[in-house]
Amino acid sequence: MDFVAGCIGGAAGVLVGHPFDTVKVRLQVQSVDKPLYRGTFHCFQSIIRQETLFGLYKGIGSPMMGLTFINAIVFGVQGNTMRLLGHDTPMNQFLAGAAAGTIQCVICCPMELAKTRLQLQGTGEKKSSRKLYKNSLDCLVRIYNREGLRGVNRGMVTTLIREMPGFGVYFLAYDVLTRGLGCEPDDRFMIPKLLFAGGMAGIASWLSTYPVDVIKSRLQADGMGGVYRYSSIADCVRQSVRREGYMVFTRGLTSTLLRAFPVNAATFATVTLILMYSRGEGQGPKDCELAPTGHQAQLQQQAHPSSL
Repeated sequence: MDFVAGCIGGAAGVLVGHPFDTVKVRLQVQSVDKPLYRGTFHCFQSIIRQETLFGLYKGIGSPMMGLTFINAIVFGVQGNTMRLLGHDTPMNQFLAGAAAGTIQCVICCPMELAKTRLQLQGTGEKKSSRKLYKNSLDCLVRIYNREGLRGVNRGMVTTLIREMPGFGVYFLAYDVLTRGLGCEPDDRFMIPKLLFAGGMAGIASWLSTYPVDVIKSRLQADGMGGVYRYSSIADCVRQSVRREGYMVFTRGLTSTLLRAFPVNAATFATVTLILMYSRGEGQGPKDCELAPTGHQAQLQQQAHPSSL
C-alpha cells in the first residue's frame, strides 16, 4: 500500500507544483549577461504573457509519469527500510529517507533531464517556430542517439548528491514535526497539521541541498543546441561563481520554496491519509508519523499511539 499511496501523492504534487518548477529552472539557467527575467514574479508574468498559461506547464508529461512512480518508490522503500531497521527513531527516519532518495535517482535523473530541456524549449515564444523535442520520450531518445547512455544520465552525480541527504532531511523533518504536533484521527485539526508538517518538511529538504540543484540544472541544460559550456561539476561551479558570485546558488530559490510547501503538503497529506484509512480508523494511527515496524509497533500499540 506504501507504493500505491506514494503514486497518488506524487500525482497530486505534480499538478500543484509544476508551474513553480518551470519558473525555478528558467531562473537557474538564464544568462547573467542577458537575463530575460528580473525575479520570480516577473518570470511568472513573462511566461504567461509570452507563452500563455500553458507555458508554465511545459514538460509536465515527464514528471507526471516519472514523479508518480518516483513517489511510489520513495514511500515504498522508506516504509520497507524502516521495517528492516526495526526501530522508529529520527535517525532511522533519516537513513530510510536517504536510502529511498538514492534508489529513485535511477528514474529521477533522466526524468529531470527531459523536463529541464522541455521547460527551456521555446523560451519567450507563444508558439515555438522550431521545436527541438516533441515530448519527453522523444527528448530522451534524441539525447540517447546523440550521446548514448551517458547523455541520458547527464547530472546523475549531482542528482545523487542532492537526493541522498535531501530525502533524509525530508523524512526526518516530517517525523520530528508530526511527533511534536501530534494528530489523531478524531482530531479536527489533523489535516491542517498534516499539511503543515509536509510543507515544512519539503522546505527543509530543499534548503539543505538547493545549491546542488542549481548546478544540476545547469549541467542538464548544457548542450542544448549542441553547445557545451561545462566539462565537469567542478568546472560548472567554478564558472558559475566566477561570473555571478556565490549568490548564484540561490537562483530560483523563491519559486522553489513557494512550490515546496503546497507540493509536499499535498503529497505527504495524501500519502498519510491513504495509509491511515486503508488500514481502518479503528486500527489506524494515532499520530501522523510514517513506518512503524515489528516488535516496536507492538510496543507502541501497548504503550502509546502507533505511527504510520
